[in-house]
Amino acid sequence: MDGRQPMIRTRGLTKDFVVSRTETVHAVRGIDLDVAPGELVAVLGPNGAGKTTTMRMLTTLVRPTAGTATVAGADVTTDPATVRRNIGYVGQGNGAGHVQRAADELTAQGRIYGLDARTARRRTAELLDALDLQPLAARKVSDLSGGQRRRLDVALGLVHAPRLLFLDEPSTGLDPHTRANLWEHILRLRAEHDMTIVLTTHYLDEADTMAERVVVVDHGQVIADDTADGLKRTLAGDRLVLEVRGADATAQVAALVSRLPGARDVTVDGSVVEARVADAAAAVPTVVVEASAAGLVVASARAIRPTLDDVFLALTGRSLRDEGARPAATTDPTPQDRKDAA
Repeated sequence: MDGRQPMIRTRGLTKDFVVSRTETVHAVRGIDLDVAPGELVAVLGPNGAGKTTTMRMLTTLVRPTAGTATVAGADVTTDPATVRRNIGYVGQGNGAGHVQRAADELTAQGRIYGLDARTARRRTAELLDALDLQPLAARKVSDLSGGQRRRLDVALGLVHAPRLLFLDEPSTGLDPHTRANLWEHILRLRAEHDMTIVLTTHYLDEADTMAERVVVVDHGQVIADDTADGLKRTLAGDRLVLEVRGADATAQVAALVSRLPGARDVTVDGSVVEARVADAAAAVPTVVVEASAAGLVVASARAIRPTLDDVFLALTGRSLRDEGARPAATTDPTPQDRKDAA
């Protein structure tokens, strides 16, 4: 693979599931996506948006209905074996057999990927050490905690040293400390091996703090693609919240706010004036000074930076936090999935 080529390139990637003679589910509707070597890209979207189906197509588990996709330089439809050799995949469910020992599962995975016995054992030892699993090497998977199992899943995805790692909601259900610990390991391994990572998650802080790019998917389509800061700046904007003294003063303060750069969505609720502005931190002293000059009293002022949830709300009218709190749709392959993947 030429290092200048995208690690992932899709054009018009589409997946339809035929539910019955009269019903077809359009899960993915023509996704165009480029991921450069070494990038960490987060894919956000509500349950049922098409994120997991897209991941399945890119990992050759489901055959596209239409469009094209190349992954690590190979076509997912015509050369799936090469794709699989070059990627790691950590799905939403646990990948290890519950009655097997952790070290044995890793060694067996390495052998499946073509490593010789000595290399597989060496790679197993390296990953057990890197992911703090060495003391658990002889334990059955069923005896591991949720966080330990997820670290083992990541190790299984990395045993053959892939250049590209897919993580489908890897930290869902983990407590904050365990999530932070898991990501510390993943990011360290990424830096050591210069891996490309594609991540789906409902945890907005993961996407905000770790991803170089955020891709928002809804109804099977990409509706936004930028850095987290870029999306927040262009789609959400800072929020300015002012508490005004005097019942007659709120309308005048609202008028001052409406003249600020980038001001929009100016609202008045009792004594509170709220608006989206280009730079809330710079707007606070401007409004306070102008209000004081006009004899108006601003009792308090807050400049609030937007979040990725604000971005999603601006794009779709829904909160991604609310979506993440709902039970996720099952990710088990349907009979049609299995037929397509065969």
